[in-house]
Amino acid sequence: MVSAGEVSGDMHAAAVIRELKKKVGGLEVFGMGSEDLKKEGAEILIDPTEISTIGYMEAFKNLAEHFKNLKEMKNLLRQRQPDLVFLVDYSGFNMRLAKFCSKEGIPTVNYFPPSAWVYNKGRADKMADYGTHIAAVFPMERDVYQKAGADVTFVGHPLLDLVELSESKEGIKRELGIPQSKRIIGLFPGSRRGEIKSLLPDFLKAAERLADEYSDLVFLLSAAEGMEEQFLKSFTEESEVNIRILRKNNYRLMKAAEFLITASGTTSLEAAILTTPHIICYKAALTTYLLAKYIFGVRYIGLPNIIMKKEIIPELIQKEMNAGNIYDQAAEWLDYKALLKDLENKLQTVRDKLGSGGAVKKTAELLIEQGGLKRNG
Repeated sequence: MVSAGEVSGDMHAAAVIRELKKKVGGLEVFGMGSEDLKKEGAEILIDPTEISTIGYMEAFKNLAEHFKNLKEMKNLLRQRQPDLVFLVDYSGFNMRLAKFCSKEGIPTVNYFPPSAWVYNKGRADKMADYGTHIAAVFPMERDVYQKAGADVTFVGHPLLDLVELSESKEGIKRELGIPQSKRIIGLFPGSRRGEIKSLLPDFLKAAERLADEYSDLVFLLSAAEGMEEQFLKSFTEESEVNIRILRKNNYRLMKAAEFLITASGTTSLEAAILTTPHIICYKAALTTYLLAKYIFGVRYIGLPNIIMKKEIIPELIQKEMNAGNIYDQAAEWLDYKALLKDLENKLQTVRDKLGSGGAVKKTAELLIEQGGLKRNG
């Protein structure tokens, strides 16, 4: 049984199931997820990706729906008695499901477990109490769960195997029709309409100021999967600077860019793996921000900063996230190339800390072991 509640979790779960099917014959997979798991032949009975949110208070809006899904998953678990439950991300929901699995005596593996290394270390204690085996993707994740007494296997981060490019910056520029003398600035305003509305106008205002002062800049905007181009154009067409929209070119854009201006999220980690400097921008509901900062004591939101335990990547959060501050940081990097080189070296250290690759294969092996699954042959 699989439980993945967000698009990213669905993607990571599907990659592991794909690998698992190579090793285990007659594999039956069912539960909660979305399109990527369906493509791998999983029987998806609940798709909650429409109601997934970022932030504590935002999640309350769909609380009734979440509890309805949880009840249905518990019923499925009792009815079908799987050999193993595979929990992927979606921490609030999956912690409750892990507790239920513990009561039912069904082995459980949690990939992308609750971020106890960011806040509320008590969540690691709970998962340890439930007997959930943790497939840790971050070094600090491994450490906090081991300290809590959980069974932990450090598999490393799967993005190490996905974010690989043999193309050179020069080659990418040629393919995109951009002169070698130009410097590319990548804009990554997020994958949700709400965050794009709150971030992109300031990204574009900063771009206008930068274009006025630096004639060699080219601005490329990444369109997230499923995001309508017309929605993005409703912002870019109002801008005084020419913004080219790219789709399905994220990693190539990251590699070719001098640096990125990006929403907080997975993009920051992907950029770190490619050692591309970036500015992290984030605006949350006030209640979410206050809870994170003052109740849970969250110091950093960017994964490279959390991994390094200090701010190596600039974070512009809430009121600090404005066009003026984006411009100031970008202009400093454009004027002093050595700063970017120093940051690239620090990001290489971040990459090294993420493991040696092969996370998907290691996780598939862990599922076979924990579920007592019979291999092919």
